[in-house]
Amino acid sequence: MSSPDGGPVGAERSIGQLFATATAEMSALVHDEIALAKAQLRRDVKRGAVGGGAFAAAGAVLIFSLPMLNFALAYGIRTWSDWNLAVCFLLSFAANVLIAGLLALVGVLFAKKAKNGRGAQKTASSMKESAGVLQNAKPHPRRPSPADGPVEAVARSSS
Repeated sequence: MSSPDGGPVGAERSIGQLFATATAEMSALVHDEIALAKAQLRRDVKRGAVGGGAFAAAGAVLIFSLPMLNFALAYGIRTWSDWNLAVCFLLSFAANVLIAGLLALVGVLFAKKAKNGRGAQKTASSMKESAGVLQNAKPHPRRPSPADGPVEAVARSSS
């Protein structure tokens, strides 16, 4: 009886053949896992790029629509208050400056938090600590069992 690859099956295989087969299968498994990870990463990057492009387009449309909003705000103030149109445009400008200032303040606060954050340093130190522990790890010696006695030498057969 033989296996699909033409080699012996089961008890007919030697330890070396079993080990070689296991090593080859493990290597193939690792290569397949790497290929799967690459495919998943490629898919995620494509999705992220499309999402980023959509956000960029939305931002561009929003930026180009701001002048219309300013005109609408200025003319709305003029309609409600009967003030001079120049004053209404100045009020619209002041509202934009106020909003920009608040957004800049929020940005500065988040930038300070990000600068003071220790996330990457914590991860790096944790990995170094784990590597140090693994480097110092030693295999446990096999405990002798009571059945283990002195070993007698055995002569090899000449066949």
